[in-house]
Amino acid sequence: MSIITNLRFNRHINVTVLRCPIIYNISYGWKNVTKCPSGREADMPVDFLTTEQTESYGRFTGEPDELQLARYFHLDEADKEFIGKSRGDHNRLGIALQIGCVRFLGTFLTDMNHIPSGVRHFTARQLGIRDITVLAEYGQRENTRREHAALIRQHYQYREFAWPWTFRLTRLLYTRSWISNERPGLLFDLATGWLMQHRIILPGATTLTRLISEVREKATLRLWNKLALIPSAEQRSQLEMLLGPTDCSRLSLLESLKKGPVTISGPAFNEAIERWKTLNDFGLHAENLSTLPAVRLKNLARYAGMTSVFNIARMSPQKRMAVLVAFVLAWETLALDDALDVLDAMLAVIIRDARKIGQKKRLRSLKDLDKSALALASACSYLLKEETPDESIRAEVFSYIPRQKLAEIITLVREIARPSDDNFHEEMVEQYGRVRRFLPHLLNTVKFSSAPAGVTTLNACDYLSREFSWHCCK
Repeated sequence: MSIITNLRFNRHINVTVLRCPIIYNISYGWKNVTKCPSGREADMPVDFLTTEQTESYGRFTGEPDELQLARYFHLDEADKEFIGKSRGDHNRLGIALQIGCVRFLGTFLTDMNHIPSGVRHFTARQLGIRDITVLAEYGQRENTRREHAALIRQHYQYREFAWPWTFRLTRLLYTRSWISNERPGLLFDLATGWLMQHRIILPGATTLTRLISEVREKATLRLWNKLALIPSAEQRSQLEMLLGPTDCSRLSLLESLKKGPVTISGPAFNEAIERWKTLNDFGLHAENLSTLPAVRLKNLARYAGMTSVFNIARMSPQKRMAVLVAFVLAWETLALDDALDVLDAMLAVIIRDARKIGQKKRLRSLKDLDKSALALASACSYLLKEETPDESIRAEVFSYIPRQKLAEIITLVREIARPSDDNFHEEMVEQYGRVRRFLPHLLNTVKFSSAPAGVTTLNACDYLSREFSWHCCK
């Protein structure tokens, strides 16, 4: 279903603007005709310009530097030929300054006294005018300025802010507003630069700010509408329950889901998994978001996490549902990340404890290892004696260390000594009782996938999951 945009410019022209239903009136600005189901609109601020932006829009804020003078106020031979058609130094200087102003500011000035003296002297020198006071005569006739502005627009192909440029700027602003959450002040600077780049005379600041506000409002309403259409009727009812209290707490379910784990333990991990499972049970999945901008979703979810339940409850139905959907989609991923962070921290603690136990065992057996190593060194030293015949080496060794004693020493060394890549496997197995508290819940709740290199580990997890399920059934 296509949504048509009506633009009034002498007559109605039907066009399509990114599925954004609006009415544009050249005389009166933008008027929004699409409202939320509740009748409330997404109010966007209009007075968002900073003091610096307001003061610098279409006017000088100081003396331009040398680079700006050379770029915007330099007059080439074609410029001088066009300027030379005007009679009198005051007219030639005035129209030359207007050319520089429209290049530098994007608009014409009505009061030439607002032009910095450096600009006036720089322009006058190029025209060979020594006395710049003649500029006072230029401002005496309003018709002269209007005629010169019209001549400059025609000669240099400057255009008024009208169709089709209004449509093109609207499309640009809407695209930027849709895919990102840029501040309106940045969009204002973007629009100003775009207008000057395309030689469009800057409109009034209020016209441009109103346009930006309406475009951002339309993009926001579209986002709310698309998000609100994702859940089914049953899912909407479940999402509305997020704003109500839980059975065992005075807090709302939404507030309780915002709270992540604060300790590293088996019970804390199980609670984190239950938190993720609660969000996952809503049945809202990321594959429904392929056409929605990720940045806008992230910002909306962050807002849901910061604002109170009472503020969300007072929103219009469409906005409230959009906020809740964004919250569930974003915090489902966040909750699983939190749970896996707790798991990672717990496993790190278990591995560290197993390593400590193994090191303590090794320290306790170090004397026995040293004693056995010295005995073996003495026995092996007989192998290095050149005067001992090969056929009598065994007899020499067993005369020093009995055969049974040597076998016991070798067995003891093999029990105590550890290879350089030892991972304290036995001590890790001893820690299974701690893992048993949360591992079944993890494997039976979270469905893992793997890359080709992790297939073996995935098969092991599936095997453990089946074993735990079988023991539970027994």
